[in-house]
Amino acid sequence: MRYIVDNDLHIHSKLSLCSGDHPGQTPENILAYGEKNDYKTICLTDHMWDPKVPKLSTGWASPWYETQSYEYTKRSLPLPKSDRVDFLFGAETDLDMKGDIGVSRETIDELDFVIISTTHMHMDGYVVRGDETTEERARLWVKHIDTLLAMDLPFHKIGLAHMTCGLINRGHLIETLSLIDESEYRRVFKKAAECGIGIELNFNPREFTGEDLEIQLKPYRIAKQEGCKFYFGSDAHTPDGFIGKKKDFELIVDLLGLEESDKFHVGK
Repeated sequence: MRYIVDNDLHIHSKLSLCSGDHPGQTPENILAYGEKNDYKTICLTDHMWDPKVPKLSTGWASPWYETQSYEYTKRSLPLPKSDRVDFLFGAETDLDMKGDIGVSRETIDELDFVIISTTHMHMDGYVVRGDETTEERARLWVKHIDTLLAMDLPFHKIGLAHMTCGLINRGHLIETLSLIDESEYRRVFKKAAECGIGIELNFNPREFTGEDLEIQLKPYRIAKQEGCKFYFGSDAHTPDGFIGKKKDFELIVDLLGLEESDKFHVGK
């Protein structure tokens, strides 16, 4: 049975600093988006760095995490309820240069879902040095996921965010991905499938065509072959971020040939 697009598990409210305090990006409007698109499950995932996790010795490399604590993100609670949509409360955090993730096990246990970015390679001095070559960034793509999967985490409620976002290497995404060997993809995704982590789908399927599109699709195709499970994430920060997303999700389902058996279910 074809994958039914009934989830969006990566959504920001106006509390995320990158949302610019947009007045329309409220939990109520986010829930309305979920209802309009007949989603069964949506999740609020504002950026967060848990104060229980030590910061880098050099201090906060990004003002995002200086103010976006767990207590700050909880200002959205209680979330509005719906008989049609299960509205989860989660968070998005990063893997830093030390190999730490920005959420403690205690906080993970309290949250419904946690998405972890290993690809925010624009965060100089925090996730990367900032002067890495394209070859180094390709190696870091693999290393970061390896580091995450080696952790003792409840992967049934963890998602791997935007694996092929342009922030890996601005303007050189396809070149960077093309340097990752298929054997490395297979090794990483075999481990990911064994752990049970969710693999996020949120790229723009119309951004590339031809060979470039195939290079972007390759890690997801291999992840599917290795038995990984997938969820969708709009990564919307403002209401405009929702426009056309379900159509994009449907196209991704077709491009990857996803079935219901490929779906990631939070907590299962």
